[in-house]
Amino acid sequence: MEEGSSSKKPLGCDPNSSLLFAQVISGEPKMIIDEEGFLRTTNWHNKKGKIFLGDVANVSLRSLGPHDPPKFIKKPEYDEQKWVITSSAGELKIKITSDSYWGFGLFPKCFYNEIELTGPLSLRARCVHDIMASLGRNPWEASRIKIFEKKTNASINEHGKCWEELAKYAREEMEEEIKIVENEIKSLIGTEKDIENILESAKFAIEDARAALQDRNAPAVERALGRAVTALIEAKPDTEVRSSELEFMISKIETVNSTNNEEQIVASDLLENDIDFVDLT
Repeated sequence: MEEGSSSKKPLGCDPNSSLLFAQVISGEPKMIIDEEGFLRTTNWHNKKGKIFLGDVANVSLRSLGPHDPPKFIKKPEYDEQKWVITSSAGELKIKITSDSYWGFGLFPKCFYNEIELTGPLSLRARCVHDIMASLGRNPWEASRIKIFEKKTNASINEHGKCWEELAKYAREEMEEEIKIVENEIKSLIGTEKDIENILESAKFAIEDARAALQDRNAPAVERALGRAVTALIEAKPDTEVRSSELEFMISKIETVNSTNNEEQIVASDLLENDIDFVDLT
């Protein structure tokens, strides 16, 4: 049975925000709502209600990285898979709406998620890249194509274009970062014999980063680049000729490490059923 259509259309690499629609395949994991309206795991005390988060929302929240506890701005009523939640990770904000588009919501595949991201384009693109990598499928491929297209006011091709252009933006940005570090390594080759082994380690790390990028494993790219930059600093700690791009990379990696050490509520504290990246590095 077809349900009401939306006036919204998907947005990809828009300057201000991105709006994406995804087919839900599984209703798991099952979660609860606490007394203050926050999303919690099922073993949380002071349970107020229960919901089915679904595979897409589960992965989407994880892809934010360390983030604020997701809060419901619309709680489920009779249907535990109809809700709206919001969360944020620094400058990146997410709003996820879960709703049915066919079959009266009797099965998990009757549902879709509307994912609204606001914040810097690079952060939105990276989040979408990680969502797609973790799901291991095309999120826009619907179980009922015609009804999905009418409900979301866009064709399947339009949906795919929005998802893919964001993922492509993230890949190209990571490739550019790899090139920046690689060029710095090349500039030091042959300058001093004492640092040859260190530079070899940096080169291996660059190879690892490219392999991880090919595998769509952004966290592994980040780790490998971190090793390469660390080797560069070790090889030439007092250099005054670092490029502005490399200085930016060093600052970015230090920020990532600092963020990971902050006492924030991370996805693993909030969500069950880890969906891990396959790290081939």
